[in-house]
Amino acid sequence: MSEKGSLKKMFPGGNTSIGFYSFYDYIISQETATRIMVIKGGPGVGKSTFMRKISLEFRELGYDVEFHCCSSDNGSIDGLVIDGKVAMIDGTAPHVVDPKNPGAVDEIIHLGDHWQETVIRKFKNEVLAVNKRVGRLFNIAYRSLAEAKVIHDEWESYITESMEFNQVNKLANELLTEIFAQQQADYGYRPKVRKMFGSAITPNGLVNTFDTLLQDICDLYILQGEPGSGKSAVIERVAASANARGLDMELYYCPFDPNKLDCIIIPKLKKAVINGSNPTKFDPGQLPALDTVRFINLDRCSNPEILNLYAAEISQTEVRFDRALNRAISYINKAKAAHDEMEEYYIPAMDFEAIETRRRETVKRIKNYLSE
Repeated sequence: MSEKGSLKKMFPGGNTSIGFYSFYDYIISQETATRIMVIKGGPGVGKSTFMRKISLEFRELGYDVEFHCCSSDNGSIDGLVIDGKVAMIDGTAPHVVDPKNPGAVDEIIHLGDHWQETVIRKFKNEVLAVNKRVGRLFNIAYRSLAEAKVIHDEWESYITESMEFNQVNKLANELLTEIFAQQQADYGYRPKVRKMFGSAITPNGLVNTFDTLLQDICDLYILQGEPGSGKSAVIERVAASANARGLDMELYYCPFDPNKLDCIIIPKLKKAVINGSNPTKFDPGQLPALDTVRFINLDRCSNPEILNLYAAEISQTEVRFDRALNRAISYINKAKAAHDEMEEYYIPAMDFEAIETRRRETVKRIKNYLSE
């Protein structure tokens, strides 16, 4: 343990063009976890605050902590991992999580044990109405993101047609040589792969947490280029090479299209490759301790004559895409506002002193789990 534990932030779920997409199964492995605590309870019962207070206490004790942030409210957390051994996960909708190995690994902490049901029932009709409105607003947001995906695909098609992929492959081969030249393969080891989002489409727009995820990296390779230029495909090739060499890796997917890779981190090599263009755009200046930063611009591999041929269409798709994306963000923002309204019906019913007592008891139990 360090003097004060490190903090990394990521998103286990995202608002994507195919709806809410979950990587919650990758928060922590059942095989390596000492304990997984699934937190249940309605909006406003204090799940995020419960986890955040616990995390601060253990960071002060020197334990490394992960925040698993909420894509629908990036000021809130949906999960917490302490020292890679103990996890706390918000198990309520839309990311319903239930114990897989009750007692042996998992348990439920139900903060609803500390509310006065009679108070909440007074607002039954209001809660039902707001819940319905939240669902409706998210449906509109997801339809807008699906519309944006269709536009984005059109945008990509123009760029892809212009690309000289033999040149892209040459750049990719040079990158692979640079990353893995000194690395001996371990063909007998099955590498561990963790999948997450490092960025999200939130009520506040596009947000990423790569400043925390890349804090231990020495060599960073930043891919630049228009949609359709092959950035994700290059990162996929790096991941395939790492996998073939028996290297553990962290894979971070695009918040807009969760089928596309935006970043790979190879902890053993302290190297990472990241999409440096929207929606993941990242400023390496946030990581002053980097030894190497190399930019690889795939736009250099495009045919300018074909780009000029589709210049008007490309310009139009950019405008249409931004409009659809911003509409989706506005409705995610409205959904958060409605969710905040619903919390107001629960907060007066809560016994927060009892929750604080339970938090202190939980801290004691976590300390025991960490010592196992």
